[in-house]
Amino acid sequence: MKPRILVIDDEAAIRDSVRMILEYEQYECISASSGPEGLAILKKDQPDMVVLDIKMPGMSGLEALSEIRKVDESVPVAMMSGHGTVADAMQATRLGAFDFIEKPFTSERVLVTVAKGLEVRQLKRENRELKLAMEARYEIVGDSPALRTVLDAVRKAAPTNATVLLTGESGVGKELVARTVHRNSARAGQRFVQVNCAAIPEELIESELFGHEKGSFTGATEKQIGKFEQADHGTIFLDEVGDMSPKTQAKVLRVLQEQEVERLGSARTIKVDVRVIAATNKNLEDAISRGEFREDLYFRLNVIPIVVPPLRERRADMPLLVQHLAARTSEEHNLKPKKFDPRAMEALQRYRWRGNIRELRNTVERLMIMAAGDVVRFEDLAPDVRGAAPVAPPQADTPAAATTLSQSPVSAAGTLREFKDTAERAFLVQKLRENSWNISKTADVIDTPRSNLYKKLEQYGIKQEVDG
Repeated sequence: MKPRILVIDDEAAIRDSVRMILEYEQYECISASSGPEGLAILKKDQPDMVVLDIKMPGMSGLEALSEIRKVDESVPVAMMSGHGTVADAMQATRLGAFDFIEKPFTSERVLVTVAKGLEVRQLKRENRELKLAMEARYEIVGDSPALRTVLDAVRKAAPTNATVLLTGESGVGKELVARTVHRNSARAGQRFVQVNCAAIPEELIESELFGHEKGSFTGATEKQIGKFEQADHGTIFLDEVGDMSPKTQAKVLRVLQEQEVERLGSARTIKVDVRVIAATNKNLEDAISRGEFREDLYFRLNVIPIVVPPLRERRADMPLLVQHLAARTSEEHNLKPKKFDPRAMEALQRYRWRGNIRELRNTVERLMIMAAGDVVRFEDLAPDVRGAAPVAPPQADTPAAATTLSQSPVSAAGTLREFKDTAERAFLVQKLRENSWNISKTADVIDTPRSNLYKKLEQYGIKQEVDG
């Protein structure tokens, strides 16, 4: 499709001249003789670029530019004028114009400006698509009670500048929660700077966080801006904060208290405005009792505590999570999307997922690449995942009644909590089957309130079986 250029000028000769230049170079040109007419065309035809005269009767070019920005922020606008002033050019730039063409103009000047404007539009489109892709990559998926608790805390914490401490096992998605807090804060347009405190050697972490001056230590051949300075007016995410050395902890505490940093090798302090989100998979209170973590820093970080639950407490989210991860994998690897059959999905829901979402993501990616056909079947799963699936209860007085340990729910559990969850789910499914999936009757039989039974069904992702 030819790029479409809208020319707005009250002089017919100028409109015709620009049209001839553009159409000769295979552009499509549409024109308007006034600001209101141009705005109407903009809303209807959505041109790729606008060339706008600055001096027009009625609505001036600057007024039209202001209105154009309200209709479409992304469309590039170049201004034209035969007697424009520096003040006009500066005002046009402030309103979002990217270039200024002086009359009389040459064909080359018009074409260079149009090419530049279309390049600007393409860059804006790519940036917007990249931003949407990044947001999808860091989307939190699910609607389980455990996840709703987290999202409710995020909703309350995000608009503030309060420090947030995220705790939870490795792989549960603490980074996703941190990015969601930032994305929903007043700092969303500023930088989100991530630091993995466990991945940086102890002798380098201070330089990484606070920066250093040239020559401040052996190997410091250039000045380095620290992560706290880079995150000024934005958010810094201190992942695995429990792995920081006592010396680094003291300096981070000072930043939180004074909102200022001091580069290594410098006596000058630099003010910073940074929101801090910290995360750890360690029990910091235990670390405090062992003398490994500063209690005063813990209190500074723990203003808004958010516990991110492990995947085994979000079993009801599994179908949505698997579908989301499968779609991402299909897009990233240019694969045809696959569905998961009910037995495979049930096995995924019951597996313990010690690596949490990180382990699930790797498993789904492997299945999407390696499984044959359009459907991931139970048989495509790894043996340990298949082993977590429930087995049909054996009939009495049959050889299968002597169930071995490897066939029982015990083998699917890695912890006492997991065994209890597995056993409780199997018990509820069996009782529901015995009572033809009648919720009220089942609740009476097992002597529990109906509301409690509904909560358990949601917790374990139990859905009524349909024959056939």
